[in-house]
Amino acid sequence: MTVNMGMIDRLLRAIVGAGLIYWALTNPDAWWAWIGVVPLLTAAIGFCPAYTLFGIRTCPAKQS
Repeated sequence: MTVNMGMIDRLLRAIVGAGLIYWALTNPDAWWAWIGVVPLLTAAIGFCPAYTLFGIRTCPAKQS
């Protein structure tokens, strides 16, 4: 896996993911908010499988 996400993209995903997980922890009716694990994990590893499918790359580094 090569990194295909830039720092701003990773930061926004981490914020959204953490917010959704916090919401799931504080509101038992929002069980669906556990989906926040996905953007949090993709932000942590810097790779988004959907970006590969659509040919998107937000990382400024040159492709090898």
